[in-house]
Amino acid sequence: MGRDRRFARLTGTVRFRITLAAALAVAAVLTLTGVWLVAHQRRVLTENLDDTLVIQARALAAEVEDGRVPATLVPVADDDGVAQIVGAGGQVVSATPSVEDRPPLAAPPEGDAPVVRTVDLGDESPFHVASARGTDATGRPVVVHVGAPLDDIAESTGALTRSLVLAVPAVTLLLAALVWALVGRTLRPVEAIRREVDGIGASGLDRRVPVPPADDEVGRLARTMNAMLDRIEDGARRQQRFVADASHELRSPLARMRAEIEVDLEHPAGADPSATSRSVLADTIGMQHLVDDLLALARSDAGASSARRVPVDLDDVVDRQARRLRASGRVAVDSTGIGAARVLGDADQLARAVGNVVDNAVRHARSTVALSVTASGDDAVVAVSDDGPGIPPDRRDEVFERFARLDGARAQGEGGTGLGLAIARDVVAAHGGTIVVDPDHHAGTRLVITLPLAPE
Repeated sequence: MGRDRRFARLTGTVRFRITLAAALAVAAVLTLTGVWLVAHQRRVLTENLDDTLVIQARALAAEVEDGRVPATLVPVADDDGVAQIVGAGGQVVSATPSVEDRPPLAAPPEGDAPVVRTVDLGDESPFHVASARGTDATGRPVVVHVGAPLDDIAESTGALTRSLVLAVPAVTLLLAALVWALVGRTLRPVEAIRREVDGIGASGLDRRVPVPPADDEVGRLARTMNAMLDRIEDGARRQQRFVADASHELRSPLARMRAEIEVDLEHPAGADPSATSRSVLADTIGMQHLVDDLLALARSDAGASSARRVPVDLDDVVDRQARRLRASGRVAVDSTGIGAARVLGDADQLARAVGNVVDNAVRHARSTVALSVTASGDDAVVAVSDDGPGIPPDRRDEVFERFARLDGARAQGEGGTGLGLAIARDVVAAHGGTIVVDPDHHAGTRLVITLPLAPE
């Protein structure tokens, strides 16, 4: 059972499959090449023999025409060759010793051109016989036959075949061993990467896979995996920090509510149930807002943001926020910069994003918040400014992090949960836009939302 399992693991590897495919391909190519080579050699040797026989038949016919016809012919073209001179009546005039008692080796050719035929003379190997017409010294017609066995051709092609039968498997095995070694060397870094990744758990996200020195596919794979592990580690840390911050944000109002209720229970004579109820209600509302924000972020992380895309008048969204601020009376509102701009998106989500940005400006403004909407090229630009203490240049990106907390100079009045701008960033990104802190605005803080305009 263990041996079968090891064999199955071996045959299931990429190394084995590549080696097997290479070996089969080479074996097939070499086999086809060998078959063609043997056939080509047989054809070339046969053609050379036939050409020689035709030349010898013509030469013998010329000798007969000159009257030089011995009683016994000498073998031509080959030591085992045969020759006959046949008269007009079909009688054998002269022949080599091996066929002098035989009838004519072949029928006369139908035309004047020599003809080569395969003839079985009862020997182990058939003969090729070239037949040519001619005349004797008296002008009477004769037929000359010259032949040679095919055993030399068979021996030559047989030797080549035997050599190929030994060479093809040997070359295939040698190539298979070479491919096995090369593939193993190539995949060794991949196996090292696999072992390292296999050992990485939730508590070892700081580990990285080894990167080979070569800038090839394996090297790029290792660097890509390390980049992925960087993102996973960063995401895990952000998640842990997010959970810790969320727990802290939820724990603080719960602790206050518990303390107030316990104090009222311990000292009922001095308790003010109405004040305690108002305080608990305020903390409960704050917790509800926090839970809503957490749910919105969870949906955004899960990619469950609404796919609804309808025309939305962005100036109306911002104008409603301006009227809400005026009604609250907390700060002065400058809305003179609101102009017409239409985008495609979800009106409720865009209203929440703009509202979060406005609420952030109100928390940090000294006296005034300015809102504007303009169309710039193919984009709609929403700007929300406050006259607060501003944000240090090196910390402008931090305001969009979840549960972001800057220095105390930015904290006046009631504080937020630190999720509003993070939610606004996710909503704007889901609509194909961006939100940044304007680096050129120095009197306070100016947040700029850019969204693509709706097509006409």
